[in-house]
Amino acid sequence: MVVEWIKRWLPQRANGSALVSIPRDKHSISRKDISHNALKVLYRLQNAGYEGYLVGGCVRDLQLGLKPKDFDVATDATPEQVRKLFSNSRLIGRRFRIVHVTFGREIIEVTTFRGRADDGEADPNQQKQSDEGLLLRDNVYGSLEEDAERRDFTVNALYYTPKDFSLQAYGTGLTDLDNRILRIIGDPETRYREDPVRMMRALRFAAKLDFDIDPATCNCIPELAPLLSHVAPARLFDEVLKMLMSGHGLSTWRKMREYNLVEPLFPETFAALKIDSDRYFEGFIEQALINTDDRINRGKPVTPAFLYAALLWPAVREDAEHRIDMGTPEQPAWQQAMSQVVSNQVRSIAIPKRFSIPMKEIWELQLRLPKRTPKRAEQLLGHPRFRAAYDFLLLRDSAGEKLGDLAQWWTDYQEQNPDKRATMAKDASPKRPRRRRRRRAPTEDQP
Repeated sequence: MVVEWIKRWLPQRANGSALVSIPRDKHSISRKDISHNALKVLYRLQNAGYEGYLVGGCVRDLQLGLKPKDFDVATDATPEQVRKLFSNSRLIGRRFRIVHVTFGREIIEVTTFRGRADDGEADPNQQKQSDEGLLLRDNVYGSLEEDAERRDFTVNALYYTPKDFSLQAYGTGLTDLDNRILRIIGDPETRYREDPVRMMRALRFAAKLDFDIDPATCNCIPELAPLLSHVAPARLFDEVLKMLMSGHGLSTWRKMREYNLVEPLFPETFAALKIDSDRYFEGFIEQALINTDDRINRGKPVTPAFLYAALLWPAVREDAEHRIDMGTPEQPAWQQAMSQVVSNQVRSIAIPKRFSIPMKEIWELQLRLPKRTPKRAEQLLGHPRFRAAYDFLLLRDSAGEKLGDLAQWWTDYQEQNPDKRATMAKDASPKRPRRRRRRRAPTEDQP
């Protein structure tokens, strides 16, 4: 076994910072499983005299026998040097300067080895921290071993090179991989303060890989969760999608609840869940994530608009019902609630308009679906968001909301021909009370 070989050869260093070199016959990574474009990048870097390694999650997944979604490269070349080697590349980022090398739809992300930034000698233009310890800028470069120490988790501090087909592993990286344990590198509180998103990544990896989290790695997360409020809302949008739209959304969400990450990310949803005595909202969100996981794992498309509509629905409904109780008419109450919840949410997580607009349309159609006159029903059926709104209606119904026959009616309506649909809509239309004809009062000439 690889781990047994590592135990025999692992250098016994007091600080545990050793990089262990594992030869080709002691690991399971093969070039045939690696992206051809990633190999191109590695070979060009090496031919130009630089070091080049596959790094992180792609190496981890290859060693686990999984198929990586993307491939990242680490090198001792600076971003500017990498940019000169690849005409099909561009520099991105300010906080972390990296290079994207583009091959059609595939992007190979190339990062320069990060160095130690805590020795007091770092250039303030290259490295900067906030008062809370958050790294605002980190472009201090270093060696391979220093880069490994700066990685987040031991199972991600893995490096593979086709130069001699060897695998470099940091400390207990492969042992943790074999034991299915997620362990942060360094002092957990310090690392989370440097980048609070690491807390989100810990829960995401644990859910995705079905790993246990090392107690020291997870015990401080509930206390430090409020640090996520210091992270850029746009970055949190992308990180939440990675957490909940990876095919393991339900288990990730449950870990978010367990480790108090819901409150800083979705404050109004958290408040609605807190007062949800019958746990309807919790069941609603979990059913939405079950459906999302199922679609992703079957290769079907999903949209962030639907997921965010589900995550924020408890807050919208609570707000609307409160406004109605305070005397606001139903339609304005719902419209005001939708606008207010979105306005508050984007302070925590920036939802792009290409998703927030269809999200609000899904909500608005929930108010229109009960109005089933022949004309309105046909208009709704032709609405570009009808299918998403219908799926949302089914979700509400399956979660136990009392909707009568509304969900089944719309299911049946779609399956009928136009004449039958007209009859169904006419039968479902609210019956107006018959107006009684007023009798004229008799005139003086009438008997």
